[in-house]
Amino acid sequence: QVQLVESGGGLVQPGGSLRLSCAASGSIFSIKAMGWYRRAPGKQRELVARITSGGITNYADSVKGRFTISRDTAKSTVYLQMNILKTEDTAVYYCNAFLQVSINNATNYWGQGTQVTVSS
Repeated sequence: QVQLVESGGGLVQPGGSLRLSCAASGSIFSIKAMGWYRRAPGKQRELVARITSGGITNYADSVKGRFTISRDTAKSTVYLQMNILKTEDTAVYYCNAFLQVSINNATNYWGQGTQVTVSS
């Protein structure tokens, strides 16, 4: 079984910072990509940032220059450093991992979600 365990959400004032972490564990051959999505109230889930096994990153336009995704491959962990947070960043943030779990099987996995609230 594969698990994604997220941490780091919370309440922060506008302009503040938070760092999210997501650790993958279980029967994993390799990590093809990991990333973060979010769903704000009344909106669809959207990609925030993603990093591939080759280290290629991509970001939503709304977070470029403020958020940074990074990884620790030894720990199978991805991080999202969020700076200059805005009220519109308020959402539930979900970790996503595209994992090779066997020779012939690569599957998408999701974390349980962590709430980020930006409010004064």
